[in-house]
Amino acid sequence: MAARPGSRQLSGSRLTKVIVLGAGSIGCFVGGCWQVAGLDVSFIGRPSFDREINDHGLTLSDYSGWEARLKAEEVDFQTEPGALAGANVVALCVKSGATAEAAKQIGQVGRDGATVISFQNGISNVEVLERELGERFTVVRGMVPYNVAYLGNGRFHKGVAGVLYADGCPATRDLSQRIGQSPASLKLSSDMLGIAWGKLLINLNNAVNALSGRMLVEQLRERDYRRVVAAAQREGLGLLEKAGIEPAKVGAVGPKLLPWVIGSPDWLFHNVFMKAWKIDAKARSSMADDLAAGRRTEVDYINGELVKLADRLGARAPVNRKIVELIRRAEAGAPPLPPADLRREVLGR
Repeated sequence: MAARPGSRQLSGSRLTKVIVLGAGSIGCFVGGCWQVAGLDVSFIGRPSFDREINDHGLTLSDYSGWEARLKAEEVDFQTEPGALAGANVVALCVKSGATAEAAKQIGQVGRDGATVISFQNGISNVEVLERELGERFTVVRGMVPYNVAYLGNGRFHKGVAGVLYADGCPATRDLSQRIGQSPASLKLSSDMLGIAWGKLLINLNNAVNALSGRMLVEQLRERDYRRVVAAAQREGLGLLEKAGIEPAKVGAVGPKLLPWVIGSPDWLFHNVFMKAWKIDAKARSSMADDLAAGRRTEVDYINGELVKLADRLGARAPVNRKIVELIRRAEAGAPPLPPADLRREVLGR
């Protein structure tokens, strides 16, 4: 599909052309913020989002009250991968299960030497990209620490605090400088694998949020839901220690303290930790969005990563294995689980 008639290039450097491949909620928010910051950005995504943005433009907002809007004619949204030929940087935001297919598209159409940043959940996407793309492209591990909710009519809302992370390389250093201060600012790290595992431990809440059928704040208010998350995190930390993997601190709480914080009594959690975390009423997990839309979730790339690690180590992962099973039931149409029911299903008590 050709670029929308009337779409324009924003002023700024012509040296960096960014394509967001898999422009769903995260991709539209990140790419939109980067375009607002002055970068030359195009989007490749589903026809449904193309129609929405064509009708309403692209509106971006966050928990702090920040808001920006791009008119429909300012947004180059496409539904076919041909635009990859012009990209210096590909911000890859497809679901993890679609990584191999996206890599094939990049390999067939993309420009030699382009940098591909994996802004995806899970651990193994970078290995898939490197295997598929070989030495023609620079593959970079990235991380998105926040949730973005699609509110309809081309509106994308960042409901949780945080900045993007990526490996440091010439392309990401240039991007970080050009983006500057933004709701989608980019921070560079030399320990992206540790950050990816640290983020995965936090993301273990995604499946519980999806199984609850509630918004993030409502789910976190219930200690039985949090007990399940804490158990999954403790299990994950044990497996990572056994494997000799050191997860990095992501956000305000270090990995080893996470289960204690999440599982803490209501009076402490509500009055201390919830007040410190910036989560608004519109926030929900991407896994909850997938269930609501009838799509297959990414649970294999979050809780399932720990199940695979346990299998490699000859260890057990009963909590995360059970959560994967419950998500599969939910994908098949099982209803949301109340707090005590989920606690009993997963913890047996």
